[in-house]
Amino acid sequence: MDVFLDSETVATREDRQLVDVRDSWEFDGIGHLPGAVSIPFDEFRSADDTAAAGMLPSPDRWGELLSAAGVERGDPLVAYDDTHGVFAARFVVTALAYGHDPSRLFLLDGDYSAWSRERPVSREAVEPATTSYEPTRTTDPFVDFEGVQAAIDDDEVVLVDTREPAEYEAGHIPGAVQLDWRELVDTDGTRGLRPRAELETTLADHGITPDRRVVLYCNTARRISHTYLVCRQLSYDRVGFYEGSLTEWRERGGPVDTGC
Repeated sequence: MDVFLDSETVATREDRQLVDVRDSWEFDGIGHLPGAVSIPFDEFRSADDTAAAGMLPSPDRWGELLSAAGVERGDPLVAYDDTHGVFAARFVVTALAYGHDPSRLFLLDGDYSAWSRERPVSREAVEPATTSYEPTRTTDPFVDFEGVQAAIDDDEVVLVDTREPAEYEAGHIPGAVQLDWRELVDTDGTRGLRPRAELETTLADHGITPDRRVVLYCNTARRISHTYLVCRQLSYDRVGFYEGSLTEWRERGGPVDTGC
């Protein structure tokens, strides 16, 4: 299933709503994709307390944000940022968590910088007509603390830490393999995904193959959002998303290994 859409598809497809998750000052001052609405990344993360910081917003907050942006439940949404898609991926997974149709959730393959090198941008003010977006919390593909505990001793499951090597060495869930999410991105060229064959090889080299169940984590579920969408793009059908990630894991006293 195509989750990542190239710029040509996004530019020519009319039945989609673009969502810019960069800061408001970037949207207003630097420019945005024509027709995009602004839903800044920091607006759809929980800030209730230390343990939940960076996690899912409340259903009411999510509904308010999408209603103010003029989003309807049936809209095809294409999210983008200016950081290879990692912040936009978090938006897509949040929309998935709150019941938006998975077949109508997409990510721009690339980011604002890549788009602006070849295509027009806009600085026009955007004033969408408000809607009444009503979220519905879903459970798939989310994995809880107990699910990760069980996965540690399951040979059919590969736990994947998508953080940087230094973070992994400082402390990781026992048995997890380390795959920096940026290994899947062409940071110097298209700013989007690497070619499919390279993605498949990189994942396989880390033992992340379609025949195994995959459970992803990072610190606050931002980086795993991108890796989760890559797995969907490659048709992996058993991928678990540990929303609490290492923040909850440590908070609840889960065991942590150090070193490589």
